[in-house]
Amino acid sequence: MAANGMAPHLIAHTHSILKQLTSSPYPDLESPESVKRRASVAFIIRIKPSYSHWPTNTDKAESLDDFYAQDWVQHGDPEVLFIKRASRKGDRWTSHIALPGGKRDPEDADDRAAAVREAWEEVGLDVQEYGIECGNLPQRLVTTHWGKKPLMVLCPFVFLLTTHTVPPLKLQPTEVAATHWVPLRSLQAPAQRTVAFEDVSSRLANQETGVKKWMLSMILGKMMFAAINLLPTESLHSAETPAPDSGVQLQDNRHIPSTTLGRLRDLASRLYRSDLFNQYSAPSKEGPLLLWGLTLGVVSDFLDLLPPHNALTLWTYPTFTPLDVRLIVWLMTYRFKDRKRAELQSGTAVLHKPAFGAVSESLANSAVMVEKPRGLESESGRPDETGLHGLGSGSVVGDPKSRKAAVSTMLEGYYDIVRRAVGAALVGRASLLSLVLYMAWRRWRRR
Repeated sequence: MAANGMAPHLIAHTHSILKQLTSSPYPDLESPESVKRRASVAFIIRIKPSYSHWPTNTDKAESLDDFYAQDWVQHGDPEVLFIKRASRKGDRWTSHIALPGGKRDPEDADDRAAAVREAWEEVGLDVQEYGIECGNLPQRLVTTHWGKKPLMVLCPFVFLLTTHTVPPLKLQPTEVAATHWVPLRSLQAPAQRTVAFEDVSSRLANQETGVKKWMLSMILGKMMFAAINLLPTESLHSAETPAPDSGVQLQDNRHIPSTTLGRLRDLASRLYRSDLFNQYSAPSKEGPLLLWGLTLGVVSDFLDLLPPHNALTLWTYPTFTPLDVRLIVWLMTYRFKDRKRAELQSGTAVLHKPAFGAVSESLANSAVMVEKPRGLESESGRPDETGLHGLGSGSVVGDPKSRKAAVSTMLEGYYDIVRRAVGAALVGRASLLSLVLYMAWRRWRRR
């Protein structure tokens, strides 16, 4: 049956991709000896029906072919479920956009069971009762400390809801602030691509102590990561207040009490809009929903399976906001990126050469197929690592058992150069400060 609904090409492509993932799952990535922690996430897809083709059959389809053969599915719009994590003090991923999931518990039979359990506990969705499993996406080693310290192995599993009659989601207040259904077509839209800024002191400097921590925070400013601005079609917020001793803040950002700084910003906004007496609607306190980092990597692995296979254009090398640091990183990694580009081209078109003036440098069309020896190991024999704070995505076009995430290849060796670049920036600023102090001292001596 030909589809002519909101996203006909995505309906056909997701059907074929889910069949491929089901029949050819990606291999398991063994945990390193130094860390046994494993976590699983659920990549949950649903088809949102159109008004003119509303579903009449409420039964759950037991197979992909039966589900996609339905008229309402052919005219629907594929969407992915995201969560906004609860705001927690000291939590590495506090308030981030993520996929439902969490660490594997000893009682879980396997990684897949952990994803099923976490989806039920966090959002009250039984993916086994209302959907079917459709294989998995590439597993990855999440690292910290500039990609050198392994943190955990992340295992993404794909589920498709095959009935329209799914009960309302039930959010766990201490874990989930909100849920958002986002269309696949908006995740692919170039207009939604942006950057996320993160304070270095909360990403890197907190791994150091004393003077080194202070200097890293001062010299590096903020980090800039590739991101997608999400446009949900349906959102559910948890407005419950957890127990006082839970360490969790209010879950719904729309109900967070205003701070002094927030009230000053609101006043400045009203003055700018000539709305001193607040006659018009105030700006939303929710703010943009930015998908970035580790979750963007997982999502990009799936998007890269969809034509035109350009998910790598969603990913850029992380860099820093200070111009001098960015310049030094750009200069010291220029040849490295050229070499990686040549390694990944494999007959594809290069978008552009690294440009210092850009936010960061996109590499290549991601119809890239990189051979991978021994399952998920890199050329150096190390398991694939997602790099700086778990950032990673990749081209996974082709046979899952013989392909490697392209960004893992791009990142191999990148952090070593960045460390040297940061060191050079530290030396440069110290030298400049010394020169200024010396000239000031000489001027003072001549008086």
